[in-house]
Amino acid sequence: MTPTGFTPSPAPAQGARWAVCADLLDFTADPGWQAHAVPLRQATTSEGVRWRPAHWLMVEGECIVGVMPSSSTPPESFECFDRRGLLLTPGLIDTHVHLPQLGVVASHGTGLLDWLETYTFPAEQAFASPAVAEQGAAVFLDALLAHGTTSAMVFPTVHATSVEALFSAASRRGMAITAGKCLMDRHAPDGLRDDVLEADRQCRALIARWHGHGRQRHAVTVRFAPTSSEAQLAMAGRLLRDHPDVLFQTHLAETQDEVAWVRRLFPSARSYLDVYAQHGLLREGAVLAHAIWLNDADRRALAESGASVSHCPSSNLFLGSGAMPWRSLEAAGVGVSLGSDVGGGTSLSMVRTMADAARVQASFGDRLTAYKALHAVTLGAAQALKAEAQVGSLSVGLRADFCVWHWAQGPVATLRDGLAQHLHERLFAWMMLGDERNLVQAVVSGVVRHQAPDPLLRGPA
Repeated sequence: MTPTGFTPSPAPAQGARWAVCADLLDFTADPGWQAHAVPLRQATTSEGVRWRPAHWLMVEGECIVGVMPSSSTPPESFECFDRRGLLLTPGLIDTHVHLPQLGVVASHGTGLLDWLETYTFPAEQAFASPAVAEQGAAVFLDALLAHGTTSAMVFPTVHATSVEALFSAASRRGMAITAGKCLMDRHAPDGLRDDVLEADRQCRALIARWHGHGRQRHAVTVRFAPTSSEAQLAMAGRLLRDHPDVLFQTHLAETQDEVAWVRRLFPSARSYLDVYAQHGLLREGAVLAHAIWLNDADRRALAESGASVSHCPSSNLFLGSGAMPWRSLEAAGVGVSLGSDVGGGTSLSMVRTMADAARVQASFGDRLTAYKALHAVTLGAAQALKAEAQVGSLSVGLRADFCVWHWAQGPVATLRDGLAQHLHERLFAWMMLGDERNLVQAVVSGVVRHQAPDPLLRGPA
């Protein structure tokens, strides 16, 4: 019987009360590295996995206001959308991605440093133009949404206009973006260097204008240690002391050549990580991308500071940078989330990024589960960004940021999905064989921001 209030229209009106029925999967805690064989139709909250098949997720305005099984009927005031048989997850969160680098994805190059000089820096120079920055931000954010990413920690460029354009475009889409002007005062080409005083002024102005404005948050953004002088790193530390709720992002120990360069530039530092520690940049809310070439002392220092690491497996594989040992970091007490690192990474899809993470970790003999991977791009990522009170799960009271997915697309994935006997087996196949083509719908703050051409709309049986 069709429940009262069901209307098979493509999307609810903005600010509406509506409900969607699908297979709900999210996390209440870190699920760990063990895959537990949970029957497909059995709800569970064990090991941090919250599996609620055929449940209504109820939305009012910008927030999730309730969850109920499909055997119940939402109140008449809720417009109902049937997605039973599809997967519904929290919106995915990318903790390391570059705004200006879409155009350099899949560019042939050698190592990281050559790749930056040949492709990345020229692309970033163009963002000095407000028109380029505005258009680039719109394309970038719409591309994130089309891949199921609803929140992200983003590197713009050294130009304040790139940050303005990004935050403005994100505000119009209701998205939660964390970003800041990229700090580079040396070892960068003309048009991509700033100076300490002007950079300090611009950062403070951006913090005053954007941090906490709607869903936007500022992150002090050091490109990486080689492109900042001691004076600029000290300035970044002062910004964090003056604004304790602002976040911090940078790159760390991505390649061996980079590590050697840092050693020459900062001979008094114990390690690459210690350069940041000496300037007061390690703290909760600091996200350091890559972190491949670390020692035990570095891992302990990260853990003691409360900083976390964004693992970027797709980029590391593409550039041949090395492999980050996830479990070694976690054993030391360091939180790990996932970043696409586009354009070093070759896809904005966090589903593909999860699959690449599984491949990288297998090289250490560690079998990444789909639960652990999905946690790292939802609740785990939200915790890294100090945003778990807003996003990262399907809990009542949080923002209605979520995605609806096909479990399988194409003959091979469909065959594999049909043979799955338990939940993790099915989710792992979705992760390894899926990508943005599985995405049906991306919802941000209760508004459908991306809709696939075939939403499979139908009335409940």
